[in-house]
Amino acid sequence: MPIYRLHPDHYGFPERSEFEQDIIAVGGDLAPGRLIEAYCRGVFPWYNTPGDLQWFSPQERCVLPVDAVRVSHSMRNVFNRNEFSFSMDTAFVQVMEGCRGGDRIGQTWIFDETVEAYSSLHKAGLAHSLEVYKDGVLVGGLYGLSVGSVFFGESMFSAASNASKAALIKLSQFLPSLGITMIDCQVPNDHLMSLGGQVWERNRFLDALEGWIALPTEVGKWETLFQEFLHAHGG
Repeated sequence: MPIYRLHPDHYGFPERSEFEQDIIAVGGDLAPGRLIEAYCRGVFPWYNTPGDLQWFSPQERCVLPVDAVRVSHSMRNVFNRNEFSFSMDTAFVQVMEGCRGGDRIGQTWIFDETVEAYSSLHKAGLAHSLEVYKDGVLVGGLYGLSVGSVFFGESMFSAASNASKAALIKLSQFLPSLGITMIDCQVPNDHLMSLGGQVWERNRFLDALEGWIALPTEVGKWETLFQEFLHAHGG
């Protein structure tokens, strides 16, 4: 199959019938309209190096149904001890910087243009961050964007033991209050699978995606909604 090179002036992607390999297109940019079009088609961007933009729709997709998230005994103890505090949409850029910092330097696809693009979606009320604090210091978090009833997870980081797990668990507990039932995790890893991640064949994911994105989207910052959720559920 040929790899499509995206046109710089419009946001079209190949039809799903033309998806064969994991990489379905190259080029283009991270304009907000192109990003939304991509996610709604089950496609997400990845860089190898700055300027080398590739668009993926993996043949094996990792998803995490929010009602299937596993909370281990050790993680229940973490929550019971109130080791962390949480917020949403209060430190979006800092979370993105955390995701490209630390041990991931030189190994991450997050570059300056990535931060700028997703920050634009955050300002538009479509991209969101969940922050994890310990003793008042940001020690973990995740970010992604939401369309319809699916949250497209992009990246997470942890500067303290269990912080990223706590972020994903807390997100999965909150999302049903917005009518969101699925977290797209893109590609599987041991961390995600231990929390209840499932591997779906690409066509199964794309079929389900059509229904998810057809539902209403909760646009805007989720900071207040999240705080109301925490108050109602004891933090």
